[in-house]
Amino acid sequence: MPANKQLVLSLALVFTAAVAIAAAVKTMSVQNRKAELRDTPTPFGRVLSSLSYGDKVTVEEQNGPWMKISMAGASGWIHSSALTTKRIIMASGDGAQTAASSYEVAMAGKGFNPEVEAQFKANHKDIDFKWVDRMEKIVIPPPKIKAFVEAGGQTASSQGGAQ
Repeated sequence: MPANKQLVLSLALVFTAAVAIAAAVKTMSVQNRKAELRDTPTPFGRVLSSLSYGDKVTVEEQNGPWMKISMAGASGWIHSSALTTKRIIMASGDGAQTAASSYEVAMAGKGFNPEVEAQFKANHKDIDFKWVDRMEKIVIPPPKIKAFVEAGGQTASSQGGAQ
């Protein structure tokens, strides 16, 4: 084979490999106020650490709706609903708040913030929000949720939900 053809073929192979590697590496951002990194791709996996809104992660593989990600030396599983391909930029100013907090951004994404809640309550004085407020404060640890699911004869699935 002539040297020119061999060089062109080699360059084509190198280019194809580079494109394949670039396609395999996928950077995403955390779109939730708080997201938990787990050791297994299930809702009951041990929590390794917490990620915050705007954190950048590299997706290594996918198992159903779960993504194995790496970030700053940490690696684990996170549900795909907590990630976005959109570029999230967190900015700060010179002492003045020029960007929304992660809480404000997460709530705005749902069309809700403390001001909207206050206005809704003011316009609906006949509604008692006491129980809603109490329920919002309830935190059930994953081991208790797992025990509840298992007591009902169900198992956790990497696809999400009980089977």
